[in-house]
Order: sequence, then structure tokens, then C-alpha cells
Amino acid sequence: MRRAVPWLGLLLLAISFAWFVRLSAPPHPTRAERKPAARGAQPLMVVLDPGHGGQDSGAMSGTVLEKDLTLDVALRAEPLLRAAGFSTVLTRDDDRYVSLADRASLGNRADNSLFISIHFNDNARSAASGVETYYPLRQSTAPPGFFSWLPFLQRAGAAPSREASESLANFIQAALVERTQAVNRGTKPEQFFVITNVRHPAALVEGGFLTNKSDVTKLATAEYRQEIALAIRDGVHRYREAIRAGAPRLTLAAAPPE
Repeated sequence: MRRAVPWLGLLLLAISFAWFVRLSAPPHPTRAERKPAARGAQPLMVVLDPGHGGQDSGAMSGTVLEKDLTLDVALRAEPLLRAAGFSTVLTRDDDRYVSLADRASLGNRADNSLFISIHFNDNARSAASGVETYYPLRQSTAPPGFFSWLPFLQRAGAAPSREASESLANFIQAALVERTQAVNRGTKPEQFFVITNVRHPAALVEGGFLTNKSDVTKLATAEYRQEIALAIRDGVHRYREAIRAGAPRLTLAAAPPE
């Protein structure tokens, strides 16, 4: 038994190393990076993350599925962002499952980027309604997954400040309320895996409740989903303008033209 212990240790080390290599390898993007319409300096990249997909339907109301809504909004937001001068990439562009670790890894591939995860809510109370946006209180600097818990893999100073992600969430939330006139549920810190493990400013949008009849009725229309996409574009644009001005804080900056 005593002779077996060192061999068992080596086996566990080999398995751990293989797992680390798999988690550290960057995932293949579902769509090649899309450049903005205008030429110029290296643009800020926006990574759009349509939540759920494939066998993971997310919240649902009858035939209305969260995974379909998130993808629809992301596909609407992408050309709007490119027209506003951003480059874009999607974590998925069809109905398939992408792991949370792969989503976060894709969000970490570009240095000059933002990460926006798109979701829709559910609640035990059918009266719950409105829009809210989350930001991570703390963000990891290690590869997502098991090894993110190991202190020696943390890279000091690599993670963005909480204020950057909070400001991004504030800008998006303000634009969502302006565009949709939905109940303003505010911005909140939450350690959701997919935004916690991104090393760039990150926010998670909840665009309405599939357990609320009024919200579902609106979300079922293409016009309303377009307003959510426009709000994401507006919020990201205002964040970029605040960064350029040296003060990434919530202001009533003008939205880009339609």
C-alpha cells in the first residue's frame, strides 16, 4: 500500500495536468471575429454571450424559450455594434450548448474587450417584472474551472476593477429602461460564473421575466427584442465614450444615431 501511494500521486498529477491543458486551451469561436464598418484604430471588441442553448433551454413560457430569445437579441445587437464602430464575436450563433467555461475563455481571448451575457428571468412570483443588469463583485484572473481556485494561478493586477464592470452595467441598465420603459430593477453585484471568470469588464443582462404574462407578451414581438438590442448598443457606446473622456461613470451621454 505504501508503494502505491507515490504512483497514485503521480497519476493524479497527470490527470490534473491534462485537465488544466483542456481548460486552458482557447475554445473555437462560433463565428469569426467581425470587424466594424468603419476603418481606423484597433476597435474595442464586444463579446456577446447568448445564454443557454442546445439541451439547455433556460427559462420558458409555453413555446417561448429563453435560449431562443437570447440568441435573437444577440444576433440583432451584433450588426448594431459593428455599425457603431465595435468589433464583435458571439459565444454561439446557433442553437447549441456551450459550456460556461468555454464562454468565459472566449471572453478572455481579446485584450481590448467587453463581455455581455444576455439572459431572461424567471421567478416564483408571477408579478415579478422588469429589467436588471448584474456585474461581478470580484473577477478571477485564473483560467475558468477547477484551477481558478488555486492561488498560484492568480495573476496579480490582471483583473479589471469592480468599478469598470459596474459602470458598464449601469450604462446598459439605463439604456434598457429608456428603450423598453420596463420596470427598473437596477444593477446588482452577483458572482455568476460566466462574468466572474472574464478578465475584462463584464455584465449580465436580464431582459424580462418569462414568468410574467406582460413581459412575455412584449418579448414575443420582434420590435421589443430589437429595442433590447438597441439598448445594449446604446449602453456599450456610452461606456466607450465615458472611457475616452477618462471617466467611466454613468452619464446621460447621447446615443449613436439609428
